[in-house]
Amino acid sequence: MDIDAQLALIKRGADELLVEAEFVEKLRLGRPLRVKAGFDPTAPDLHLGHTVLLNKLRHFQEAGHHVIFLIGDFTGLIGDPTGKNATRPPLSRAQVEENARTYQEQVFKILDPKKTEVCFNSSWLDSLGAAGMIRLAAQYTVARMLERDDFSKRYASQQPIAVHEFLYPLCQGYDSVALRADVELGGTDQKFNLLVGRELQKHYGQSPQCILMMPLLEGLDGVNKMSKSLGNYVGIAESPQEIFGKLMSVSDELMWRYFDLLSFRSSQEIAALKREVDSGRNPRDTKVMLAMELVERFHSRADAEKALEDFQARFQRGVMPEDMPETEVAAGPIAQVLKQAGLVASTSEALRMIEAGGVRLNGEKLADKGAMLPPGTTVVLQVGKRKFVRVSLR
Repeated sequence: MDIDAQLALIKRGADELLVEAEFVEKLRLGRPLRVKAGFDPTAPDLHLGHTVLLNKLRHFQEAGHHVIFLIGDFTGLIGDPTGKNATRPPLSRAQVEENARTYQEQVFKILDPKKTEVCFNSSWLDSLGAAGMIRLAAQYTVARMLERDDFSKRYASQQPIAVHEFLYPLCQGYDSVALRADVELGGTDQKFNLLVGRELQKHYGQSPQCILMMPLLEGLDGVNKMSKSLGNYVGIAESPQEIFGKLMSVSDELMWRYFDLLSFRSSQEIAALKREVDSGRNPRDTKVMLAMELVERFHSRADAEKALEDFQARFQRGVMPEDMPETEVAAGPIAQVLKQAGLVASTSEALRMIEAGGVRLNGEKLADKGAMLPPGTTVVLQVGKRKFVRVSLR
């Protein structure tokens, strides 16, 4: 792949490449670049938001470069303070190790295991020791740390900042030194940490890494960053039917964002699909293509076909009526949504119906009485055998 083709592939969907001229010079070296992305195993499973970086690592593999999937089993004990307005509770070593195992199982649904080096940053940070950590901490001042947006906001509002939180960006930066990284990938919220890596590499006499920042993927609501805590996520370990149904619920506008950041179709193919929709093709048909691609990636082709068949049975073959009433209500707890949508007379009736198995969400029986429906999504609610409403949540 020539340099122009590599640059086009690597920049696809990216927010910023620092510094592009340096990156081109690295490509001209004619050797595989060492490309690093780190993931702290703070939760046992990954969602589509995490896969934005993994997809970009795959692009680097396709361009012939050496990809390093770094599991932050040491930094995970500290907890990344990025975007947090309070100190994160630390995880135990056992929690981190268990989560790390599941990460390795999941990432190879995207990355080529034969072309991927898996590393754990405890390999070098454990041995750094107290003296080494002090020398590392001496490379940055408190004033420089407070330039970071989340730290400065917490300091200005007199919210506590624990000393160990300052160590996080230094440890992440030292990872780049230990791995002699040519390129590091991260989300746009990681810019400060990524730049620390460049500075530390200069201090240790290395050529500074280039930085490729990817946008944060919006969740199903189309507004907030995809997050399990907000309930707007698609987990890659979820069932084929769950993944398919969730993706079919995204807005037509958000669908193109997901194509750009999640699909392995070429930019030319995606542009052609957009032209077809603009010319009158039903965007639902295009959304099916995206849902099929992602279900197949994380499960199998057979699972994707079965998920499509189940979806069509619910929505296109009379199991759910096409001409059901539509309404718009405030997002929130499922019981309140059912009441607002006119499907039940009270929240207590809603809870009784859920407990009795009489409520379905997008065709699936709902058992969780505390389920939260996030804003920006559209769902089909069913109570009993005959009450259906398509609900848009604001």
